[in-house]
Amino acid sequence: MTHPAPFAYCPLCATRLSTRADPMSPDILRQACPDAACGFVHWDNPTPVVAAVVEHEGALILARNKAWAAPFYALITGFLEKTDPSPQEAIVREVKEELDLDAVGVSFIGHYRFERQNQLIVAFHVRATGVITLGEELSEYKRVAPEKARYWPVATGLALRDWLVSQGHDPQPLG
Repeated sequence: MTHPAPFAYCPLCATRLSTRADPMSPDILRQACPDAACGFVHWDNPTPVVAAVVEHEGALILARNKAWAAPFYALITGFLEKTDPSPQEAIVREVKEELDLDAVGVSFIGHYRFERQNQLIVAFHVRATGVITLGEELSEYKRVAPEKARYWPVATGLALRDWLVSQGHDPQPLG
């Protein structure tokens, strides 16, 4: 899937960018400055995002972002910030920011491509305690028994599926 160009002009010299094949991978097209003296190339690398399968009081917590259409719920996610010491600490921060829960155990699930958003998802299982208080980005949440959880067949949904399988469940995809 192609992504819209993030900008039309070189951020270094203001020359209009052109599209060219990557010399090392000719099937990949990149935006680049045609001015040889400048040499700017927009690499369009994926953005790292952390995600959590949050387990709270025996249930999984799925949340709906205020910007999403109802009734879609998903895992808790957030961008890996340059100030985060590690992806694991980033997801602990996100769970606290978005649900006001304290992580008492964090384990790595896996990493997943989210091509539509050009993201690399780094997923964790987070056991959490406390009282849920939604952060400003979320409109609502729901509790789902792990044995009843269904997954969506992309990115964070695949992380949920993999965690459920690791727990001995046989998750089914959403319709």
